[in-house]
Amino acid sequence: MKDGYPILVAELDADVVGYATFGRFRAKPGYDKTIEHSIYLTQKAQSKGLGTEMMRQLIDIATDKGFHVMIAGMDSENTGSYQFHERLGFKEVARFSEVGFKFGKWLNLVFMQLILEPKR
Repeated sequence: MKDGYPILVAELDADVVGYATFGRFRAKPGYDKTIEHSIYLTQKAQSKGLGTEMMRQLIDIATDKGFHVMIAGMDSENTGSYQFHERLGFKEVARFSEVGFKFGKWLNLVFMQLILEPKR
């Protein structure tokens, strides 16, 4: 944990192949129940269920900690990430044009959200 937030690490054949974490969405107190997550897997680790397992763990941790919404942000051209998040129940809530710049071009940002349901 860093600053009270989890950092999950994926291993495959004794190699670190990915991570997942979450942190504050915005610094203002009104957003204290909302988090934004990051997940990364190497190409070697993709399509093996590791990402889904890490995200389910993150969602459980976030729910147990009393968070209400988890945000995912991604490049609009990253259809794999979009579909991955859809399968986990995330819904698209916003698109921002040309707010990122990488590899010599402007990127459009998609925000998706998952409303976390408390366990009963």
